[in-house]
Amino acid sequence: MALIHSLETNGNKLFKNRGIIPLYILLIALPILLFGNQIVYNSLSTDTGEYFVKPIVLVFSVVISLAGMMIRCYAIGTTPHGTSGRNTEKQVAKQLNTKGIYSAVRHPLYLGNYLMWAGFLLFTLDILLFIIVSLVFWLYYERIMYAEERYLEKQFGDIFNQWSLRVPPFVPSLKNFEPGTIPFSFKTVLRREYTGLFAMTLIYTIVDYITAYRFEAYIIKDQFPFIPIRISFYVMIFVLIIMLVLRTLKHHTKVLDRVDGRD
Repeated sequence: MALIHSLETNGNKLFKNRGIIPLYILLIALPILLFGNQIVYNSLSTDTGEYFVKPIVLVFSVVISLAGMMIRCYAIGTTPHGTSGRNTEKQVAKQLNTKGIYSAVRHPLYLGNYLMWAGFLLFTLDILLFIIVSLVFWLYYERIMYAEERYLEKQFGDIFNQWSLRVPPFVPSLKNFEPGTIPFSFKTVLRREYTGLFAMTLIYTIVDYITAYRFEAYIIKDQFPFIPIRISFYVMIFVLIIMLVLRTLKHHTKVLDRVDGRD
């Protein structure tokens, strides 16, 4: 099989499983979070590290993750039906969206996904883990983007080629930004992104408890450290309640019914 076809085939396979692959990456990363990078954790197990460095890292990490979620929300809330659906069986595109956020970057949803994960990874305080996971993300997202763009090129021909020549694939460029043709729909964001918000909160809670365990483990070396309920746990419960409310509204009422012309 020619390399071009191999990349496309692999990209389509990854496309079908793109929602679950990050969870596998998280499971692989957990042992590293628990047992790796001891020098950094040991050096931060002081009053300065615990009460000054860690909160700064947390704020910086959350800002990056929220930026990623905002990019996703803007793309989902301003994109018409048929251009950014959550289809998993095959590539689907009834039209090529070249305005709004898609006039600044060709794959805003994947950019948003990476920034969300980049925030988690920075919060772990493990540079090696950040580099490894970033490389893995790039390898599989690159193949997914390749497969998607091959499909779009076949569907839209020269229109796609002209758009791809002026719009970067992953790093946004605002010099050619064109406003979208439809207004932002907050309802669309609520019906589609509540699971992503909870997943982000859950992972931050997991990382927070792991880092707390490792800080305590160096302070109480001969005892199993007791970790009290942390603020992240309460935040996670609050977001869980929001998710359950939105899920109920989506599946059992008409409050979050699809907006005309949206996914």
